[in-house]
Amino acid sequence: MKLGIGIGWRPEIADEVEALAGIDWVEAVAENLCADHLPDSLVRLRERGVTVVPHGVALGLGGADRPDPGRLAALAARAELLGTPLVTEHIAFVRAGGPLTASPRLEAGHLLPVPRTWDALDVLCENVRIAQDSLPVPLALENIAALISWPGEELTEGQFLAELVERTGVRLLIDVANLHTNHVNLGQDPAKALDELPVEAIAYVHVAGGVEKNGVWHDTHAHPVSAPVLEVLAELRSRVDPPGVLLERDDAFPPGAELAGELDAIRATLRRAATVRVPAAAGERTGTAAPAPADGRAAAEPEPVPAGTRDRTAVAQTALLSALVAGTPAPEGFDHRRLRVQSRALAAKRADVVAKVAPELPEILGDGYRAAFLAYAGSRPMSGGYRRDALDFAEHVLIAGGPADPAVRRRLTYWWQDRSGARPPGRTTRLVRAARAVLVGK
Repeated sequence: MKLGIGIGWRPEIADEVEALAGIDWVEAVAENLCADHLPDSLVRLRERGVTVVPHGVALGLGGADRPDPGRLAALAARAELLGTPLVTEHIAFVRAGGPLTASPRLEAGHLLPVPRTWDALDVLCENVRIAQDSLPVPLALENIAALISWPGEELTEGQFLAELVERTGVRLLIDVANLHTNHVNLGQDPAKALDELPVEAIAYVHVAGGVEKNGVWHDTHAHPVSAPVLEVLAELRSRVDPPGVLLERDDAFPPGAELAGELDAIRATLRRAATVRVPAAAGERTGTAAPAPADGRAAAEPEPVPAGTRDRTAVAQTALLSALVAGTPAPEGFDHRRLRVQSRALAAKRADVVAKVAPELPEILGDGYRAAFLAYAGSRPMSGGYRRDALDFAEHVLIAGGPADPAVRRRLTYWWQDRSGARPPGRTTRLVRAARAVLVGK
C-alpha cells in the first residue's frame, strides 16, 4: 500500500491543506471527528481521491487494562466512515488506576511511555490483538517521544518493536522526530533503533518539529522540522523506502507557504537518502521479528497473558501517573528531576487544551487563567476528558471563593451552570443567558 507524501489535517489549517500541491494523503485525529459525518474539507479531499487515515490518541493500548470496547467501536466507526486502508494508534498508556488497583481512575491527558519489559510487552500484545479483532482494517502503532525512562528495562526500543511485530503482525508507524527526542532526552541511538526494528513492517512515517530547552527536547509539533530530525529521516530512508511520509503540525500553525517549504525539505531528504545504502553488516537488523502478514494480523495463536502480569503493570503505571499528576512520592528508580519536568509539561498541556475546548474560561478569567489553572492542576488530577476538566476547574475556582471581582464571578457561575446540566440548554435558554451575560458585562 503506497501512501506517498501527506500532512496532518487539522481544522485550523484545513484551507491551507486543501491548497497544498502534491499532497497524496492526510491524517486526522480520530477523536476529533464526529462518528456520523465529516468536516466539509475532508469530504472535498476525499472527492479528489486523497486518502484520509484516522489517527487515534486515546486507546492507551500500552495500559494495564484491556482496551475499552466503546473506544474501539468509535475508532472502527471512523475507519468505516473514511473508507481508510488502515488506522493508527500509539504504543503508550494514557490512564491508570481503577479496578485493577482499587484506586481512583487517573487520566494523563498525554501519551506516556510503557516500560520496555517482558511483562509490559505481554500486556501490550494482548491489547493489540483485541484491537485488531475489533477493527475493520489493519492497525499500525507509533513509537512515542518521552521525557522519562523506566528503571529496569529489559529490551531496547528496537527489540521491543520487533517482538511486538512478531507476536501480533501489527504494522508500525515510525515517528523519526520521536526517535530524535529520545536520543536527546534518554541517550538512545536512532540508528541502533532503526537497525533493530523490522523496517519491512513500516506502514508510514511521521516527521514533526520540536524545541530544545535546558537540555530537554520537547516534541511540540509547533515548531519547524529541524535538521537533526531530517537526518533521522535520511537514516530510515537509507534502509527502506517507506510507503508514506507525513508532516505533523498541531499548534502555532504557519502560513501555507511555510508548510509547503517543510514538505519540500522532506521530499529532498528522501531523494538524497535514496541513493545511500547502509552496508550489510551495519544495516542488518538484530531484532527477531519476521515480516508482518499482509493483513497486519498475527499468524500464530497467541499465548495468554500470565497471571498477575496485568496487576503488576497496573500498580507500576498507577504509581508513576499518580506521581506525575497528583503529587504522590516518585516511584523508586525514576529520575526525580525528569519527573518534575514531565509533571509540569502535563499541567501546561492541560491548561492549553482546556483553553481550546473552553475558550470562554481564559476570556472570563483574563490574565489570571493560566496561573489559576496550574495551581488547580497541581492538586486535582484529571479523571475524565478535557471538557470535564474545564467544568471541574471552574467549579473549583467558585468553591474556593473566586474570582474576587463579583462581575467576573457571576460570569463564571453562569458559564458553569450552562454546561454542567444533564443536557445542553435549549435555544431559548441560550438566548436568555447570552442577554444576561451582556448585561453582567456592562
